[in-house]
Amino acid sequence: MTRKEKTRIFNIILTVFICVSAVLFIMPTVLTIANSFMTSSEISANYGSMLSNMENEKKVFISENVNLKFIPDKATITQYKEVLFKNPEYLFKFWNSVILTVPITVFQLAVAVLTSYGFSRYNNKVKNLIFFIYIILMLMPYQVTLVPNYLVADKLGFLEEVNDTGIWKMISEAKFMKDTTIISLKQRLAIILPGIFSPFSVFLLTKVMRRIPISYVEAAKLDGANEWQIMTQIYIPLCKSSLISIGMLVFIDYWNMVEQPLILMKESELHPLSVFLSQINAGDIGLAFAVGVVYMIPTILMFLYGEDYLVEGITYAGGIKG
Repeated sequence: MTRKEKTRIFNIILTVFICVSAVLFIMPTVLTIANSFMTSSEISANYGSMLSNMENEKKVFISENVNLKFIPDKATITQYKEVLFKNPEYLFKFWNSVILTVPITVFQLAVAVLTSYGFSRYNNKVKNLIFFIYIILMLMPYQVTLVPNYLVADKLGFLEEVNDTGIWKMISEAKFMKDTTIISLKQRLAIILPGIFSPFSVFLLTKVMRRIPISYVEAAKLDGANEWQIMTQIYIPLCKSSLISIGMLVFIDYWNMVEQPLILMKESELHPLSVFLSQINAGDIGLAFAVGVVYMIPTILMFLYGEDYLVEGITYAGGIKG
């Protein structure tokens, strides 16, 4: 067998493996969309044995077959009517997710740009030590830093259900906002503030900015550019793809957060939609499919719009095209 034939066989095997993997990865999404249009009786008929097993505290072997159907026998939009029109709770939770995720993404990128520019432009021992600490913090799972975040939020009064201390007392007495609004703002800030200063974006963007040739900066300085102009007119445009890809990763990460709202938010009305999906039970399984589809829409649209930026930002990593 010639080398050309071996390469051809390898390419065929690799293509088949990629196709099978793609089908396996996309199958849960397709099943979720298909099941969201099924009636409750059809869902029970297809997944009855699995759902009955979910209701039991003990793990029991499923003796009956589970029927995975991609096309409903009788399509219905009853569950979508419940989610979008009849019960506003789900839309409220959807907007809770937006209120938490969008500020974290925007301000984390803003902090990352300023911090990464400093790390990439200036080289000294103190800066290297701080960057090393950033790496250590990034390697830690969120569950490790959750307790310190909880303690800090408690000290700042974010977790209190009354507004009689510190700045919250001043705001309450000034009647700028209602007490219930202040409490909801505090609980949201307990999640938003740690998210804004997450080291993830800083680490990735610093690696990107360090690949920008110093000759660009020297040429800009000869033209009389100051540091702000160098950052806004050279560094940020060259990092556009990486900024978009990092923003997408940050958005998806915090869009799916569960532990933070459960620990730091005492008001269940403020919980994002991800918490509802994590607590779903067999009695709501039909509705959960419809909620899951609505929940996936922002991330799917974001991926369809920014797919090229995501791929370029990850593979290109901010280097300069030759």
